[in-house]
Amino acid sequence: MNHYQLIVIGAGPGGYTAALTAAKLGLKTAVVERRQCGGTCLNRGCVPTKALLHASDAYRSVLEAGRMGVHIDGVSVDLAEMYAFQRQTVEKLRSGIESLFKAARVELIRGRAVITAPGTVQVEDAGLYTADSILIATGSLPARPPIPGLELPGVYTSDELLEGLEALPKSVVIIGGGVIGVEFATFFTDLGCEVSIVEGLDRLLPNMDRELGQSLSQTLKKQNARVFTDSMVEKVERNGDMLSVCFSRKGAAMRAEGELVLCAIGRRPYTEGLFDSGMAVEMDGRRIAVDERYQTSVKGVYAIGDVSSPVQLAHVAAAQGAACAGFIAGKDCCVNMSIVPACVYCKPEIATVGLSEATAKEAGIPVKTAKCTLFSNARTMISGSGRGFMKLVAHAGTGAIVGAQLMCERATDMISQLSQAIANQMTPRELLKAMRPHPTYEEALGDALEKLCIPNGDIPLRF
Repeated sequence: MNHYQLIVIGAGPGGYTAALTAAKLGLKTAVVERRQCGGTCLNRGCVPTKALLHASDAYRSVLEAGRMGVHIDGVSVDLAEMYAFQRQTVEKLRSGIESLFKAARVELIRGRAVITAPGTVQVEDAGLYTADSILIATGSLPARPPIPGLELPGVYTSDELLEGLEALPKSVVIIGGGVIGVEFATFFTDLGCEVSIVEGLDRLLPNMDRELGQSLSQTLKKQNARVFTDSMVEKVERNGDMLSVCFSRKGAAMRAEGELVLCAIGRRPYTEGLFDSGMAVEMDGRRIAVDERYQTSVKGVYAIGDVSSPVQLAHVAAAQGAACAGFIAGKDCCVNMSIVPACVYCKPEIATVGLSEATAKEAGIPVKTAKCTLFSNARTMISGSGRGFMKLVAHAGTGAIVGAQLMCERATDMISQLSQAIANQMTPRELLKAMRPHPTYEEALGDALEKLCIPNGDIPLRF
């Protein structure tokens, strides 16, 4: 029987980060993975989606160049090549994780893991293993609500869609206007498909600042997508060669038709078959309940990432994995869940961190806000990315930055400096001390920072 100080179940961002951190801290560590290393993010989520978006953006850019008078020959959608690029990217990153395991002497055990008792893991076709600590990092699966017709051929989850399509559909209906839904809407509109989005709440991206969802809706409509909010899906029907998504909107019965339907209404924690019949842990709804050190109700069994966290993001799982490994190794660690950046890879990109004006008001925190648009920004004019803005939220008393909402090109790359500002309680004046290069999208941030200073009569010099 093989014994380890830590066995991690799941080799996604949370699991592999935890395992590598534990190995660095001197713990004898093993990882059990039944599928591919990298988990959902690398194989069925963040990375393959962004690879496809990169390919579709390249196609769209070529078309736009043609419209501007640049002569382009032989422009067509090669879906097979796009998926091939996606797979090549994923395979390179996956092999990189396996190489890191080898270098760190983390044993990778292939198979389905079942926790049979505290400190004991049975791996299908591999044997029985014991450990001082067990960390569950099994991630999540696409949610499938009990809507009649979701089992019909042509109705996909994001996992299934990322496996590949034989042909590009002329029309697509997307159920769900969250991050997954709008990113796939961007992909399909780039390729010229007719896209309809059906969202049950009053706007797209309902968990983010209201203006972001409203602005994105306008942008998608300009890209010839149809957006239906406040719309509750009742069923999906086959209508000849088409699928009909039937929904009610403001009391009226409506339908949207497409050759393909994507069900993108979120993900649920994956816990099926994880515990033997004699084992159980306390649950928080569908999630595994944990304390502030990621300890479950069973001593020595921990859980991180999508399987236990209300925030289902790869970087959250990775941060929790590193912290949990630290706790197990006897270190003091901390993950500040109030400063979690969130990114949406639509056009233009969206990135947020910290409080919005609305969430600050709900929490009773006095704030002031400033917004700048990017219409006169040189890089924005060159790229033709159109509608874009940056909104900053600062504490009305201390002046410290407490939140940011960006909708512009490169927003996902710029959000980290604002996360750092919030983490270090920096003020707009302190951020203005840094020179921002021209021409960049980032230089527009200076305008929003100045606006936060001016109401106090504190008119700063930029540098």
